Amino acid sequence: MSTFVDGILRSVAALVVLLVLPLVIGQSEHKVMAHMQGRLGPMYAGGFHGWAQLVADGVKFAQKEDIVPAGADRRVFQLAPAVALLPYLLVLIAIPVGPHGFVGAGVDAGIFFVLAVMGVGVLGSLMAGWASANKYSLLGAVRSAAQLLAYELPMLLAAASVAMAAGTVSLPGILGQFHWWWIPWQIIGAFVFFTAGLAELQRPPFDMPVADSEIIFGAYTEYTGIRFALFLLSEYAGILVLCALTAVLYFGGWHGPFASGLGWLWTLFKTFVLAFVVIWLRVSYPRLREDQLQKFAWLGLIPLALLQLVLTGIVKVVIS
Repeated sequence: MSTFVDGILRSVAALVVLLVLPLVIGQSEHKVMAHMQGRLGPMYAGGFHGWAQLVADGVKFAQKEDIVPAGADRRVFQLAPAVALLPYLLVLIAIPVGPHGFVGAGVDAGIFFVLAVMGVGVLGSLMAGWASANKYSLLGAVRSAAQLLAYELPMLLAAASVAMAAGTVSLPGILGQFHWWWIPWQIIGAFVFFTAGLAELQRPPFDMPVADSEIIFGAYTEYTGIRFALFLLSEYAGILVLCALTAVLYFGGWHGPFASGLGWLWTLFKTFVLAFVVIWLRVSYPRLREDQLQKFAWLGLIPLALLQLVLTGIVKVVIS
């Protein structure tokens, strides 16, 4: 019974994290973009530093009418936002936040589990595009699928390099083998993993599937109100998961001064520093064309990931 209760409590904790931290990232994006681009609107809602901007957005989405197109596949259309969001909840359960077993579920094949489940999220976009009965939505969904196929491989190869270095595919096991000299050794893999993750999340500059100047808003064009908000929440949840995984795999996760008591704070700190980088990239780089996006994956990231694997193999042989 105690094991069952412990599992329930950990699941509830992961759910709270999924509902709170992505909103914090979304609020931070408003503020960071306001400062970087001189936006005035997000700095005034509620008074001091626009503290109520997130509340205003929530009220706005709640008040909007929930519309389902007449020609849409109603059940699939309504289910798509949940399919896009729930995989990130499952991934959060498997990410080690601190030492002493502070993790939702100790999955033996942790790397493969989280990457496989993250890949399921694209089904939400495919379902939304197909069910909307809109050619722009369908085009955005097809672009999402093509982007996932291109960037899943370099992401997996980069993660395999860390697993090879640690001798395990368990996320807590990788953290248990971590050494600080891994950071310069695995920095190429970190770049590949983080960049491929951004592309899978369709974040700028890899946001061709939602290119508003071409296809309105891609697979999500026909969505309104709370369902549209759920797609936005899934995007920010994806940012949280990607940054947490990058911190765990390449930057030591909970490792840091006073890790035994403050390890979870180190994980959160590294995660939010990487989330700031995600926001920074949004306002710094123009959108890639579809051909540029594909070339960057196949001719750029995949060779770099293979180079990292070779380097990892050489280092492992030398130090063994």
